[in-house]
Amino acid sequence: MRAAVVVQAMVKPDGTLELPDNVVLPPGPVQVIVQPLPELPRADPFWQRMQALWDAQKAQGHVPRAVEEVERERRTVRDEWEERLRRHERLPQEEQTPGGASEPRA
Repeated sequence: MRAAVVVQAMVKPDGTLELPDNVVLPPGPVQVIVQPLPELPRADPFWQRMQALWDAQKAQGHVPRAVEEVERERRTVRDEWEERLRRHERLPQEEQTPGGASEPRA
């Protein structure tokens, strides 16, 4: 059995659930538990600070990246790190195979 996957989603006005991305699990039955997330009031100091930062960025002409661009970069970085991990996993195997043996270490 694989570990549980926790994702944040959005309940739309019609009651349907919108997931931000595909769920990384094999096809098959799953259990879904929907739990509302707490909302901070707009008067909360955190949101006031965030709004001040967003306003300052907008005043300087900053245009936030599109969701598609951010997701594309996230997938690229994830794929690069997965390939890096695969290479590191192969290193001990290559050292044990003929022709792949490295110099003895001092």
